[in-house]
Amino acid sequence: MMQLFYASTSAYVRKVMVCATVLGLVDALERLDSAAHPIVRDERIAAFNPLAKVPALRTENGMCLYDSRVICEYLNARAQGDLFPANGDARWRSLARQALGDGIIDAALLARYEFSARPPEKQWQDWADAQLKKVSAALSDIERQVSGFSEQPDDIGLIAIGCALGYLDFRFAGLNWRDRHPLTATWFAVFDAHPAMAATRPHV
Repeated sequence: MMQLFYASTSAYVRKVMVCATVLGLVDALERLDSAAHPIVRDERIAAFNPLAKVPALRTENGMCLYDSRVICEYLNARAQGDLFPANGDARWRSLARQALGDGIIDAALLARYEFSARPPEKQWQDWADAQLKKVSAALSDIERQVSGFSEQPDDIGLIAIGCALGYLDFRFAGLNWRDRHPLTATWFAVFDAHPAMAATRPHV
């Protein structure tokens, strides 16, 4: 059985779990407890990933894989799935959308860590604001593309974007991103209701 260091609040872990669900591999994953933190290192995770970040996966033959992009592609190859288009413009479009979704998560995490991990005297509001500006720009780009999105988690780029939007709902509800991005909001209402998304929503 594969082993996965897991955290229910991680949008990157959610990406992996959505892929595993769609690909029918959930029962092949043993989920291991973790306490990933930007300051306090979890040496349990470091046994799989020297960066001590989740997700980190160990395959049945002992190979360790990280981060979510690598793990998702591994699961897709293992299941002979089609979450990653094989070639042509469809492949590059999918990978670019994955980068866009991951970029939203990256920026949102940095904004959150500024206040959850730094002592008050070292917090920098301008830094957090700059990260959320990246989020806003990415959301505007999604709004321009969303009319061409599938409503099913059948593509790694859309899974990444869906997990990013779910993370904003979870940690940045005050952004009210739906107010400025109505087309994305309409798409996400359907996409997030898919069983693979509903089963993996973040929770404390």
